[in-house]
Amino acid sequence: MLASSDGIPTTHTGRLPRPPALLDRRVRPSRRGRHPALGRRLLVVACLGAAALATTVGAAPPGGAAPAATAAAAPQPHATAATFAATPGSRQDFSDVAQWSRIFDDPARDAWQKPRELIAALGLEPGMWVADLGAGTGYFSRWLDAAVRAPTPGSAGGVVFAVDIEPGFVAHLRTRAEEERTATVIPVLASKDDPRLPPGALDLVLIADTFHHLDDRGAYLRRLGAALKPSGRIAVVDWKAEPRPVGPPPDHALARDQVIAEMRAVGWRLVDEPALLPYQYVLIFAANR
Repeated sequence: MLASSDGIPTTHTGRLPRPPALLDRRVRPSRRGRHPALGRRLLVVACLGAAALATTVGAAPPGGAAPAATAAAAPQPHATAATFAATPGSRQDFSDVAQWSRIFDDPARDAWQKPRELIAALGLEPGMWVADLGAGTGYFSRWLDAAVRAPTPGSAGGVVFAVDIEPGFVAHLRTRAEEERTATVIPVLASKDDPRLPPGALDLVLIADTFHHLDDRGAYLRRLGAALKPSGRIAVVDWKAEPRPVGPPPDHALARDQVIAEMRAVGWRLVDEPALLPYQYVLIFAANR
């Protein structure tokens, strides 16, 4: 899972207790030589100017008249090298899987994360291939499995790639899949800069509470795009950059408009924005083909 916390306290109501930066997740480098044994591990390498002016100034006409300023459309966010960097404070140690399982899989999370409604809004069908990028302890695994599994014995079933760079999480994902009998779930030990997904294979990638932790997102998103079918989609679920009773501090989050600008810069357009969640935005993108 991908998370963050620098110890900065976050505001909360007391109704949903949480440690600092609950569910704020960071992609960190994998540890070579320490991959846990995986029942169904798949490590496939994927092939993965300026701000708009607030006013437009007209040219001076003959005779030296002063140029007249006319109102222009509001500036649109645009992506720069800086905007593709991970947000401040998004570093966290995820080696204690038991601790993070208590946090990420807290039953109280369902009330505001709404996993059933969220997965339903993604329009998944049996037989589809999807990836949960930054899967962590597998909070979404059973919901994704239920959406893509074969409807009847012998019919074509889908695949859920549960992707994380933390070896302990990947081992936990394997154990959880066996315990929950989610046969479509395949844990994937990824790299910091490569999701290690099969090229041209996926119908959808879910990036939940993770996008703002990806560093050098421009290059990463291009590699991720190579794993999708021409009709494939990317769903970004991340924290609103405003005070909330759960999640990381607002300055650790990415504004909705910045995410849209960054995705546009690497060739993706916003096609849907379900208004489902109280503390997070849901943005669904398709490639500009």
